[in-house]
Amino acid sequence: AVGSCRRRRLAPLNEDNGRFLLLAALIAAYLSAGATVFSALESPSEAAAQLRWNRTLHNFSRIFNISLPELRAFLRSYEAAMAAGIRVDALRPRWDFPGAFYFVGTVVSTIGFGMTTPATVAGKVFLIVYGLFGCAGTILFFNLFLERIISLLAFIMKACYERQLRRSGLLPPNFRRGATVPGVGSLVGWKPSVYHVMLILGIFAITLSCCASAMYTAVEGWNYVDSLYYCFVTFSTIGFGDLVSSQNAAYQHQGLYRFGNFIFILMGVCCIYSLFNVISIVIKQVLNWVLKKFECRCCPKCHKSSTRLSRRNAITPGARLRRHNVTVDTDGQYDSDTEGRRLSGEMISMRELTASNKVSLAILQKQLSETANGYPRNVCINTRQNGFSAGVGALAIMNNRLAETSDSR
Repeated sequence: AVGSCRRRRLAPLNEDNGRFLLLAALIAAYLSAGATVFSALESPSEAAAQLRWNRTLHNFSRIFNISLPELRAFLRSYEAAMAAGIRVDALRPRWDFPGAFYFVGTVVSTIGFGMTTPATVAGKVFLIVYGLFGCAGTILFFNLFLERIISLLAFIMKACYERQLRRSGLLPPNFRRGATVPGVGSLVGWKPSVYHVMLILGIFAITLSCCASAMYTAVEGWNYVDSLYYCFVTFSTIGFGDLVSSQNAAYQHQGLYRFGNFIFILMGVCCIYSLFNVISIVIKQVLNWVLKKFECRCCPKCHKSSTRLSRRNAITPGARLRRHNVTVDTDGQYDSDTEGRRLSGEMISMRELTASNKVSLAILQKQLSETANGYPRNVCINTRQNGFSAGVGALAIMNNRLAETSDSR
């Protein structure tokens, strides 16, 4: 059993890789399940529509005495014209300034409806360069929006929390932020719960979608379910293009409607992007819980042997003198993002020191000195961490702003 645990501990499949592979397997299963459901729902309708079309085509060819090859050639020309944006009914110009602005907005936000596409070689080449910087800048804007909406929610939730403490008598009426109250502690490091933030963002996204759907139902003439479907497809940047707003030649109060459409799409994309990132944190916590269930659970003798092996491989000045005073913590939670220690109190291990080829003798001596002088664990420099250890982009923002994934956890 000891050899089995040692082999698992030395294997390259650490917690990060295990979480990645588990998520990949779950995504593959999720895609397969979705494909099965959609195939069962839509395949009969597609077959019935194809049968009706073939019947209509043969009837039209027989009634008007037109050969099927000539009729199919005409329909191919119609499909090409439709792809170029030409419709039988009068539509708004695709490449005037408002239409082009609508197009670039769908490009940089990665919505990509597909109802308008560049037809010239110069336009396609310019789109590649334009989309490269535009999409990067828009993703940065979404991340900054996420950071500020989380900060705003944290400020509001903290104010409500302080008000609740005042009503319960745990805070004095003249309490100022940053002060320390006996029995309560400081509220400076207080952070909101990821579940509360997810609930608030979810309510806001549903409310925004319902209001936008009411507008589209009244102006575009869609039914309410189609409007809700359009809102989700657009706000989530899926952008199928089967329903596209603001495409008719004229509307009543056209300027006001275009402005409202722009605001709804902008706020909807930002809100759904933030909600997706919060949900991703919850999914990550579920993966951590699943991985914890899959951890090696050997007999107590194996745990004691593993503890002795880990202590023998650790540099701990004065360890023999403190051997009877060290408390073994084997049940503490471990988060790979913060690289927390879960061994028997050691602050430096040879495995971690030799993991990076950039460990210098000066850093080693400094760590040994800090360990010998009894510095707390969070003061010691973890040589495995780098600039990306806390995550990048939206994930790093969520880790720093929310309670369940912060270092203070």
